[in-house]
Amino acid sequence: MSSNPQPSGSEARQESAARNEATYPWLSAYPEGIDWFQEFEGTPVHELLEKTARDYPGHTCAHFLGKSLSYGEIAGLVDRAAAGLQKAGVGVGTKVGLFVPNSPTAIIYYYAILKIGATVVNYNPLYTVEELTFQVKDSETEMMVTLDLKLLFDKVAALIENGALKRAVICSFTGLLPGLKSMAFRLLKGKELAKPRQSTIADKLIFEDALLANDGRPEVPEIDVEQIAVLQYTGGTTGTPKGAMLTHANLTINVQQVLAWAPDLRIGGEKLVGVLPFFHVFAMTGVMNFGIALASEIVIMPRFELNQLLKILDRQKPTIMAGVPTIFNAIMNHPKIKSYDLSSLRLCLSGGAPLPLEVKRGFEAITGCSLVEAYGLSETAPAATINPLNGPVKEGSIGQPLPRTILSLRDLDNPDQEVPLGEKGEICIAGPQVMKGYWNRPEETAKTFIGEFLRTGDVGIMDDEGFTFIVDRVKDLIICSGYNVYPRRIEEAIYEYDAVEEVTVIGIPDDYRGEAPKAFIKLKAGRTASAEDILKHLEPKLSKIEMPAEIEFRDELPKTMIGKLSKKELKEEEEARRSHK
Repeated sequence: MSSNPQPSGSEARQESAARNEATYPWLSAYPEGIDWFQEFEGTPVHELLEKTARDYPGHTCAHFLGKSLSYGEIAGLVDRAAAGLQKAGVGVGTKVGLFVPNSPTAIIYYYAILKIGATVVNYNPLYTVEELTFQVKDSETEMMVTLDLKLLFDKVAALIENGALKRAVICSFTGLLPGLKSMAFRLLKGKELAKPRQSTIADKLIFEDALLANDGRPEVPEIDVEQIAVLQYTGGTTGTPKGAMLTHANLTINVQQVLAWAPDLRIGGEKLVGVLPFFHVFAMTGVMNFGIALASEIVIMPRFELNQLLKILDRQKPTIMAGVPTIFNAIMNHPKIKSYDLSSLRLCLSGGAPLPLEVKRGFEAITGCSLVEAYGLSETAPAATINPLNGPVKEGSIGQPLPRTILSLRDLDNPDQEVPLGEKGEICIAGPQVMKGYWNRPEETAKTFIGEFLRTGDVGIMDDEGFTFIVDRVKDLIICSGYNVYPRRIEEAIYEYDAVEEVTVIGIPDDYRGEAPKAFIKLKAGRTASAEDILKHLEPKLSKIEMPAEIEFRDELPKTMIGKLSKKELKEEEEARRSHK
């Protein structure tokens, strides 16, 4: 396969199209009006917001729990935050962590950090201190931005106390709320607020009111679009977290690619629901950056809560929603779904996990809105393929490559060799949205690329119109509600329990999450333990989504011929057992 995705000029484009139609099968059936060969130019990420604020200053940017901020107001706060961070010593290349739930704070500091040439490191607020400590040290994060919610602040305080983190910016949660809600929260839920000014680490903290006390005129450096904008942590087959180095060009071109795929969307006329967490790459690009580039109002939910989401869909009339299959499944199966008006939705995007056909069909029947499946990875910023928004959709497919994106299916035993159409191969991706590599992991980076092609670890089949169908995984990843859960990490935590001799973790079907972890454990001779003992041991070590849904004790665990613990037989047993239910 030709590996040059960047022909230029009309003559070269026509010649390349003729030459590559057989090689790039999607060109024969690409959606009408969308040019796979169109050229994109990367820009600094902060310019997405600046352009929209300049063109639509009075439009609502963020609506959060009843309080709205316009694009002009958000842009002003970004400038003040950027100037404050610079005064605090943040500069080009400084790693600054975002440890916040969905909120205007997440948007403001994301763009402020990037505007002054620093690098955003996204953190999951549900992570344990142990997980956070590893990521802070691995990424060389110097400063963390968080809210004064006890659930978050206590973890940040622990990171400073254990020496992993130097400083933190503490922002006010109640300051994000409308006046009455702010007072009510302090009165009724005051115990959920920390008291950082009274803490033993107060001298290591920068409070937002002081940070923003400036004229809002940061010194904006010249930013190379190939500079690292975000370290987006992911994991491999070993479960060791790795920071995908996403450049400014990766992120802004991926937004342009998605906008090119959806020419019917109205700039300044759409409203998005921000139910997916912004620290996840899907929402970072597909909701926050995409929504801002589209001059949309983003209705921000701090976390997914089904009844609250349905109220938002019914009352605030959003037009676009991105979600994982479990969200669409939950909506579809709500007992009172018929009492909600969801007719405002024009487009729903599903990603993060395979979309079951019954969910797609059921959701579309209830809402009358197209539920379109897309595919990508943290390493591709994330969007790589998507089904047509207008025109025929092949059920069960992850769609066709976005403009300038090449999919190449490679032989599972020899990834240098491409497989014919219709045969199984590892999905490999080349395009301007593909990461530079893994932070401080040159060997892992080398293993992940074949030339310019990123190896995904997913096995698929491509048909003669360039639609790809995922049929298997090379990786042992368990995907729970769209999040990657790594068996090795769970296994290592279980091994720390003294009575455990051997453990293997696999993914099992789960009606709500899609998949869930199940642990098979062999205890040491003469030792005893219950499932409750194991779960209690794991609580401080794993996030809730990583906790095993089931634990089964066995006298022996299956092994390969060389004595390696084998998951294959356990997966087959689970499939057989469930098929006979």
